[in-house]
Amino acid sequence: MGGLRNAVRQELVGRQVDEQIAHRFPVGQRLRVLDVGMGQGTQALRLARAGHMVTGLEQDPGMIEVARAALAAEPAGIRDRVRLLEGDGRETGAHFLPGSFDVVLCHGVLMYVPEPDGMLAGLARMLAPGGLLSLLVRNGDALAMRPGLGGDWAGALAAFDSVDYTNRLGLEVRADRLSGLRDTLSGIGAPLEAWYGVRVFTDGTETAGEALPPEGELERLLAAEERAGRTDPYRGVAALLHLCGVRG
Repeated sequence: MGGLRNAVRQELVGRQVDEQIAHRFPVGQRLRVLDVGMGQGTQALRLARAGHMVTGLEQDPGMIEVARAALAAEPAGIRDRVRLLEGDGRETGAHFLPGSFDVVLCHGVLMYVPEPDGMLAGLARMLAPGGLLSLLVRNGDALAMRPGLGGDWAGALAAFDSVDYTNRLGLEVRADRLSGLRDTLSGIGAPLEAWYGVRVFTDGTETAGEALPPEGELERLLAAEERAGRTDPYRGVAALLHLCGVRG
């Protein structure tokens, strides 16, 4: 799972997606899910295990192979509910018809897209009426937190005035502000219905990338993160924002 930081992200986002699905769809309905930029397939496999039909779209061949290896270890019934495609999330219209999915996930992708509005409009078109769009983005309103907690005061001061930053892989990427995405989602017909903060406490600390703590401690950590992620003012300074829009 890539250490504590990624484990917290995947677990909390999974719980939040489940919560939104439970609020918006009948119990037991088998949903059509598109996971754009699925990475290693953590969320795709989790939703397939829950009984949903999942399509994973990923442009990195290496990540596709990791996801295929994970899928191969699953029982046949779960493998049959997943299809993996190599492709660019900015070109969903080339792969699928409008309204083909009940849920579209796009987690940890927008920071690599310089002009994301066109991509977001395409994702919204993939949704059937009432469908759920789940976005996980870097929080542009809290970019100063990580360098500040690390004692990088020059970096913290610079982060107040920009949404551009260098990620842990050394890549030049960008963040999104809640207000801007709220406007964008409204404009593409999938207005924001709920949002969460993800990684309020476990982002800028020295131990954030290390191995997981013992089970009891991990559960307490997740409980604290989960509560902070839905409580003001804490969620506003989370490293990541999880936004959920609903297609009108």
